[in-house]
Amino acid sequence: MSGKRMAFAVSALLCSGITHAYGAGFGITTQGVSGLGNAYSGGAAIGADATTVYFNPAAMTLLKGKQVVGGMTLIVPDLKFKDDGSTTGGSTGGQPGQNTIVPNFYSVVELENGLYVGLGINAPFGNATDYKEDWYGRYYAIKSDFMTVNVNPSIAWRVNDQFSVGAGLSLQYLDAELSNAIDFGTIAYAQSGYNEALAPLVHNRDGKVVLEADDTGYGFNFGFLYEFNDQTRMGFAYRSTISYTASGSAKFTVPETISGNPALDGAIAASPNFANGSAKAKIKVPDSASLSVHHQVNPDWAVMADVTWMGWSSFDELRVQFSDGRDDSVTTFDWEDQMRYSVGTTYRLNPRTILRAGLALDEEAIPDAQARQPRVPGNDRTWISVGLGYQVNERMGIDVGYAHLMVKDAKIDQQQSVPENTLKGSLRGEYSNTINIVGVSLTYSF
Repeated sequence: MSGKRMAFAVSALLCSGITHAYGAGFGITTQGVSGLGNAYSGGAAIGADATTVYFNPAAMTLLKGKQVVGGMTLIVPDLKFKDDGSTTGGSTGGQPGQNTIVPNFYSVVELENGLYVGLGINAPFGNATDYKEDWYGRYYAIKSDFMTVNVNPSIAWRVNDQFSVGAGLSLQYLDAELSNAIDFGTIAYAQSGYNEALAPLVHNRDGKVVLEADDTGYGFNFGFLYEFNDQTRMGFAYRSTISYTASGSAKFTVPETISGNPALDGAIAASPNFANGSAKAKIKVPDSASLSVHHQVNPDWAVMADVTWMGWSSFDELRVQFSDGRDDSVTTFDWEDQMRYSVGTTYRLNPRTILRAGLALDEEAIPDAQARQPRVPGNDRTWISVGLGYQVNERMGIDVGYAHLMVKDAKIDQQQSVPENTLKGSLRGEYSNTINIVGVSLTYSF
């Protein structure tokens, strides 16, 4: 393997690490607990509590006085991989899906002259998978630990009795740790001129690379709320793309002995392609738009619906730049824009208790098995949700919610013939997954 080809392969390996962490399906819908119970249907029109800072700032005008909401959701996946002809030996990876707690905090203050201000702190994007280090796809991914923290100050104005507008700014921090194995056995075999005596080394002399990077990006959001009458209202909300230039370090672990040939092993270990160093990657997360309707059928019963679009097709490439002068590594994508459809209902059982239920279809942006990656092996999801709100007293309320997500089985077919997969082998198989989400929040009004 020539030095240039090795450099390309290693660059592609690093690039794919970030690629998978930012694939479709890493958006986190659970940005509040009251909405969890109705599958976040009608999110841009409900304005039930201060969580509307995230879903539609214009709906802050439906609240009175001052309010704070703090909550968290626990996401529990049951992700399993079944091999179907991968070229690398190994295990199925154990249980790669990681339980994740997603916290959130919101506050809204009513001012004078129809003005409102709000603040939201949440985690709109994230991903956590961790495979066993001997699994079939170890050269594609081992660990993916990716999170964002979003700080979102907002303002709203009630223009008249029917129309409200709102807008906000997003200060969003991104942090990622990604790792995968490196097949130094194949590298040694190729560097030896494909000496058959070294063929048994293939897939049997693994090293590792760990990439850590972070950055802060900026974006905006805005929304409108139109109240047709006391029973029916419609909301529209938009959130912008956010661009990052994430910088950090790439750390390599090279086996002390690869081939048993000191000269060959020394040359591989000394290659600048496996030297610890710094790198940066330009990344853009997608924008989104939601249209929601809320209708109060009678004083106790309400129905709502929502359609949300996410512009994943705008995430067209990932460009990694290295500090040592290596050529940029560019990975292109073939993702599609994503749609989410939801319907829900609430029923006030008594003055203190409200019941919630909802259904949603959450489409996946990954179009086929060739585009799917093991860091985020998502597919279409169907939500079934229930929830309950209980008003403890005139100031304090508690919300709980539960959702069961049925994920369509997802085939993966990564081919070694693709240039960026040169050192990874072919990964073929199918993922199955179900997800359970439970949340609890506390609301305080004053």
